[in-house]
Amino acid sequence: MFDYTARPDLLAGRVILVTGAGRGIGAAAAKTFAAHGATVLLLGKTEANLTEVYDQIEAAGHPQPAVIPFNLETALPHQYDELAAMLENEFGRIDGLLHNASIIGPRTPLEQLSGEHFMRVMHINVNAMFMLTSTLLPLLKLSQDGSVVFTSSSVGRKGRAYWGAYGVSKFATEGLMQTLADELDGVAPVRANSINPGATRTSMRAQAYPAEAPETNPLPEAIMPVYLYLMGPDSTGINGQAFNAQ
Repeated sequence: MFDYTARPDLLAGRVILVTGAGRGIGAAAAKTFAAHGATVLLLGKTEANLTEVYDQIEAAGHPQPAVIPFNLETALPHQYDELAAMLENEFGRIDGLLHNASIIGPRTPLEQLSGEHFMRVMHINVNAMFMLTSTLLPLLKLSQDGSVVFTSSSVGRKGRAYWGAYGVSKFATEGLMQTLADELDGVAPVRANSINPGATRTSMRAQAYPAEAPETNPLPEAIMPVYLYLMGPDSTGINGQAFNAQ
């Protein structure tokens, strides 16, 4: 695992938005950020899942989070603008943005991958991520120490057969991160980096490897050290880097 121990108040006073916060790594990250003092904005398409995470954070006595139902697959440009305006009105700024939401799509040879499936994966995993990043960047620039964290994958760093649109989308994720990081370097108090979570006990992993015994992989909570590091002040100045959680 990434070797880092966060102090209890590492994220005190910070406002962090997490996409796909209703389950899996997103839910674990949201609860972990809250446990270290952050006000967490829970964004996702399934309100019931977000509410469950909200209740768990509140029951633990951490800073009150916010539930933001938002469908990255169907959202139109003006809805991103409305979201940014709402966040600015309610919170004033954003200190952290974790891009966690994505879909895996069919695992099949490219020759057999339909254009419809390819475009859906790319829209959710890349287009929506770009829209959210570009729209929220002005709010991140209002932070004294902003951090954008992109979720990558090993198949987005070295191409692998049968990973189709998902693998291509993660290469695009790395490209977006690197481009943004270079544009921010020395210009704004915002940094951009990526994390490859590695094999983790999530529903997406089970979908990708149905024959694998889930217990062979660590729980999402076990890979949180790198997420805390990149969202906190200890990583100030770290920009444009590709990290591995394990």
